[in-house]
Amino acid sequence: MTPPKTLVGPLVAALLLTACSSGEPTTTARAKGTVNIDIHAWVGYEAQAAVMAYLLKHELGYEVKTRTMKEADSWKDFESGKVDVIVENWGHNDLKQEYIEKRKVALSAGLTGNKGVIGWYVPEWMVKKYPDITDYRNLNKYARLFRTEKSGNAGQVLDGDPTFVTNDEALVKNLGLNYRVVYSGSEDALIKAAEAATKNRRPLLMYFYEPQWLFTKVKLVKIALPAYAVGCDNDAAKVACDYPPYLLDKIVSRRFAETGGPAYELVRNFNWTNDDQNSVASDMINERLPAEEAAKRWVDENEIVWKDWIPR
Repeated sequence: MTPPKTLVGPLVAALLLTACSSGEPTTTARAKGTVNIDIHAWVGYEAQAAVMAYLLKHELGYEVKTRTMKEADSWKDFESGKVDVIVENWGHNDLKQEYIEKRKVALSAGLTGNKGVIGWYVPEWMVKKYPDITDYRNLNKYARLFRTEKSGNAGQVLDGDPTFVTNDEALVKNLGLNYRVVYSGSEDALIKAAEAATKNRRPLLMYFYEPQWLFTKVKLVKIALPAYAVGCDNDAAKVACDYPPYLLDKIVSRRFAETGGPAYELVRNFNWTNDDQNSVASDMINERLPAEEAAKRWVDENEIVWKDWIPR
């Protein structure tokens, strides 16, 4: 965007910000305003949003508004301006194609630094008792252990919210497994199931993911599904391979990238680790700290990490 001709010298320089890649629009600063961040339904996301919001408010002076939305619904509101930032995106190549490539109302604001993993897990005690259970080819042998009222004569694979990224129904079918996917409805339900299965030595085969604070409290072991290869998940109905490794990124509206000024620069610069996210999430869950207090604790203890995120 070209500044008005009435702006001269240092003022123009102060207003121009360098885009993070040649494919991004040039940004121009705006007066301190409001940043709209959507919240998705897992605590790691909430932790990341809390730290980002804390820095936007206390370091840059912006107001931050949040709302809880399902992942796909957030993307629909980029064009209207109802959402500026999705702080943690897991793949969603179909949504990127629609809203970034086709409609051009959104763009990636770079990686979060988190390494995402999705897979099937069992409690560690089950692996000690049944050492070969981590090979998917042996799962049918143990299906009876995982039967529940909801799965009937089949073993149960416990999933979370049905809107989460999942190939599990296709995996069960295409790998010829005598299992049924049952949706618990939420991340919290998955966590409670894992805790109960560990405490009570109750069989459990569950969909789960990292980064996730629970791994610091409960020992879970990942099932070895057929190795992922590029393109093996292109056809959702025919998926018969493990989930890919995810390099999580931030998605912003194009409008925010063009006019967000220092707020957009901070979002773009934000980059931390799984351990950082798990630390904040654990404080929210295990210490029962409100999200802003957990964010403040992390910010107070990690200035060396976030200082370089703040626009100069």
